[in-house]
Amino acid sequence: MSLLPEIESFLLCPTPRTWIEQALLHPEILLIDHANCEKKAAGTALTLLFRHVDKEDLQYKLSRLAREELRHFEQVAELMKKRGVVYRPLSASLYAQRLHAHIRKNEPGRLIDTLIVGAYIEARSCERFHRLAPFLDEELGHFYVSLLASEARHYQDYLGMARQYAGEPIDERVAFFAEIERQAILVPDTEFRFHSGAPA
Repeated sequence: MSLLPEIESFLLCPTPRTWIEQALLHPEILLIDHANCEKKAAGTALTLLFRHVDKEDLQYKLSRLAREELRHFEQVAELMKKRGVVYRPLSASLYAQRLHAHIRKNEPGRLIDTLIVGAYIEARSCERFHRLAPFLDEELGHFYVSLLASEARHYQDYLGMARQYAGEPIDERVAFFAEIERQAILVPDTEFRFHSGAPA
């Protein structure tokens, strides 16, 4: 399955090949942190559900998204158990923190920026599954390919809601976060994580 061209153009840079090499050297950390990311994605969606109860479309799309993310978490956990990978605490990567640091504090800017950041996280996840899949064993590679459609839809939902609820063009904010996201992916990171930057 190919990566959506719109995701390729949405992201300003591809995942560095050196990150893929690190992922192949750390298969247990890859799975554990992937599981953590799915839980965090569900948590983000639920937080927005509680914070914006007046937005019907947001309620519907994010409740569905949260269910899908939790199902993905269960699937990763099943793979880990099958492979003898013990779930253990891992520190989070700095990727989301680097994006969240630029979210505006007041509404409606806070919601719009949060939705744009959500779009970038989902788009990057989709891109990483796509880049990694050819290098993985058949079972894991097939699983990652199976996630592409839902991750792409999550990206589209987040970006669509940002445009819907902004009430004005958001191209400048999207471009702003595109550059922040690019920097977060290319900055050297000493610890490998699913969303870590280039290996230091």
